[in-house]
Amino acid sequence: MEEAASLPGVVAIYWKPGVENPLAPWSPLDEALALGLPGERPTDFTKRQGYVGPAPDGIGAHVAWQKPGGRGEGVHVIDIEGGWRFTHSDLLVSSGGLLAGTQYPEVAWRDHGTAVLGQIGGDADAYGVSGISPSARLSGVSHGSLGSARAIAAAAEKLMAGDVLLLEMHRPGPLHGYQMRADQDGYIAVEWWPDDLVEIRIAAARGIIVVEAAGNGGQDFDAPLYDSPHPSFPKGWKNPLDGSEDSGAILVGAGAPAGGKHGPPRSRLSFSNFGARVDCQGWGRSVVTCGYGDDYKDASDPYDEDYWYSSTFSGTSSASPIVAGAIACLSGIAKARGRVLRPMDVRQALRKTGSSQQPSPSAPLNQRIGNLPDLKALIAELML
Repeated sequence: MEEAASLPGVVAIYWKPGVENPLAPWSPLDEALALGLPGERPTDFTKRQGYVGPAPDGIGAHVAWQKPGGRGEGVHVIDIEGGWRFTHSDLLVSSGGLLAGTQYPEVAWRDHGTAVLGQIGGDADAYGVSGISPSARLSGVSHGSLGSARAIAAAAEKLMAGDVLLLEMHRPGPLHGYQMRADQDGYIAVEWWPDDLVEIRIAAARGIIVVEAAGNGGQDFDAPLYDSPHPSFPKGWKNPLDGSEDSGAILVGAGAPAGGKHGPPRSRLSFSNFGARVDCQGWGRSVVTCGYGDDYKDASDPYDEDYWYSSTFSGTSSASPIVAGAIACLSGIAKARGRVLRPMDVRQALRKTGSSQQPSPSAPLNQRIGNLPDLKALIAELML
C-alpha cells in the first residue's frame, strides 16, 4: 500500500467494508404469505399501495399523473444495488435491464432490486402493483464487480441532467469498527466515504438528481463521531453527514407508514438514521411491491419469481424509491414543459414542503428524517 500511495495522482489509499441492502430487520408486525389460486394472475394490489395514494398518508402520485409527463415520461432512473429480476411480470414495459456491473446470484439480491423497481415503475395495468412513475425508463447498475464508487460513476455516464440516480446501499461505519453486523447498528450512508462522495458530487454537478438511502444504523448524523475520519482518509476530508461537505444528493430516512401499526404515521422508525442532513422520508415498513413472495406466489408454480409480490418491503430500502419515483414524476412534468429540474432546487423543495414528520415516544422531532413528499405541493413549489 505504501508503494501504491506514492504513485502520481494517488491522494489516499484506504479500506472500506462492502455495501449491503438497507433492508430493515424483519418485524413481527409484518403480514404473512398468501398463495394465489393455481394459474391465477395476481389481483390488483394498487389499493394496498398506500404510499402512492393521497397525502398525508401517501405522496399523491395521482396529482402528477394528470399532467403531461407526470408518469415519468422521458426520465431515466438507474438503481444501484446488487441484483434484479428484470423479467418480473410487472416490470415488462419500462425495463432498461442491466447496464453495468455483475449481478450477485443470490435470490435475496434479486428480490431487493425487484422490489425497488416495482415501487418506482411497476407496470400500470390491471393486476399486481403500479409504480409511482410507471412511464420512466428503469435500469440497473450492479456494484458487484465494480464496488460502490465505480458503480456510481458508471451509472452517471448513462444519465443526463434531470434523470434520477438511486443509491440503494449502506455500509458499516465507525461505531463498531466498520464491522458488518446482522442488526445493522451503526450502518451509515455511503457518501461518508471519500471516493463515493466524489462520484456523487460529480453526478449532481452534471444535473443528475441523486437519491441516497440514509441507512438503517439508527445513528445521529450530527454526532461528533462522524466528524472523525478513518486515519487513512485524505487530508482535508470534511464530514458530509453534518453538511460540512455537500454531496448534492437527496438523503432519505425511513418513516412509519399510515395505519399506526408501526407507530404514528411519518414518525422516525427506530432503525432509521437521522439528523439535520436528512432531507425527507418515505415509508420504511409495510410496502407492497414486487419480489420476495411473502404476500403472493402463483400456487401452480410457487418458485416462479416473475409472479412474486411482497407486503413487507422495508427500511431506507423502501423509503428511497418512494422519493425517487416522486422525483421522476416531477422531472417528467418539467421535461414536458421544456425545463430541466436542478438537483438543488428539488432538494430544497422537498425540505420546504411535504406532510410533516410526526413525533413518537421513542423518536422526538429533533431526530430529523424530514417530511414525506407531497407531489401537489412540490408541483406548486417548483412552478410546474
